[in-house]
Order: sequence, then structure tokens, then C-alpha cells
Amino acid sequence: MEFLGQPGPGEARPFSRAVKAGGLVWVSGHSAPHDPARGVHRGATAAEEVRNALAFIAGLLAEAGSSLDRVVQVTMLISDRADYAACNAEYVRHFPAGLPARHTALFGVPTEARVGFACVALAETVPAGKTEP
Repeated sequence: MEFLGQPGPGEARPFSRAVKAGGLVWVSGHSAPHDPARGVHRGATAAEEVRNALAFIAGLLAEAGSSLDRVVQVTMLISDRADYAACNAEYVRHFPAGLPARHTALFGVPTEARVGFACVALAETVPAGKTEP
């Protein structure tokens, strides 16, 4: 097992950002990064938050040797039902080769995030010229 993004000293987050095990990458739930002191903002709209959150997750997957097109299951967490259609419209743009299995749930956490994602992906990317087993 490989733990990616362990919390640093003094960090309140009690989980790894992702874990690579058994040929899969398990990505913990993440919203779009937000650090106003560094000029990083989640997004002004729910669609921008989806875009930014999935870009963050794509980076975690790349670190683990995977990618969004290797995702087999997604959990989408939204804080307001009114954002569902806008979130879906942006979400489908990130999976042009086919949509992974997904479930969606309403959530409430002590942040101002409107949307967050967790996912499971195949761990290794397929080399050019090869096909899936």
C-alpha cells in the first residue's frame, strides 16, 4: 500500500489525500483548493468549483500514476440541491470517453465548499499502443 499526501505536522486533516492499493487509487473526498492568502479561490460558481476540484483530483491521480479517464467510480457531494444541474453540466465535460459509476449525496461540512468529490481509479495508466487486459 502507498499512502499519498499524508498530513503534515500540525495539520488537522486525519487522512491521506489518496491511497494506492490492489491496482487501484482511492482518492479521499476533496473540494476545490481554497487559500485566499495565496490567491487560490474555489470558484465563484458551482461549475467553477467542480472544474477546480476535478483539476485537483486529476493532480492526485497523476501523482499515483493514473488519470481521470481511469476513474471507475465517483462520489459527488453537493451542499445545495439547486446546484445539481450546474454541477452535472460541468462534471460530464471531464469524462469525455465515458462516465464512471457515480453516486451523489448532500453534505454539510464546516467549509463554504459547494461541491466535493471522492473517487476510485485504476492505478496504472495504459502505455501507448497497449489495450486494457
